Amino acid sequence: MLSRTSEYALRALIHLAQHPDDQPIAARHIAERTGIPQKYLAKVLGDLTRAGLLDSARGIGGGFRLIRSPNEIHLYDVVAPFEQYGQRRCPFGNTECSDQNPCQAHEAWKHVLEVHMAFLTNTTLQQVSQQILEA
Repeated sequence: MLSRTSEYALRALIHLAQHPDDQPIAARHIAERTGIPQKYLAKVLGDLTRAGLLDSARGIGGGFRLIRSPNEIHLYDVVAPFEQYGQRRCPFGNTECSDQNPCQAHEAWKHVLEVHMAFLTNTTLQQVSQQILEA
């Protein structure tokens, strides 16, 4: 349900959330630890910086760090720059699908989207990063 870019953004920010010492972490290090291609990651981190989630510093000792605490950043905040949640298209190809003109799967799919959105808006980086560390 998420684009590869959103998945990479989540992985990168969860990695940063697991290192709360407020020291910038180099993109190269994040790429190595998360398995994200470094060039792709550089673009994602730039987008997240422009979205106001990260601070970046150049040069020796530079890198990226979270601007806010991981318990203040919801997963929705991380993926919103990369997803188009306002536009709902019917995944079954029906051009006229809506609440007023539903396809056969409309109600079930609508429920899936609502649960997905609730998870993203109610779950923080802190919660997810703690679960990963404990696993």
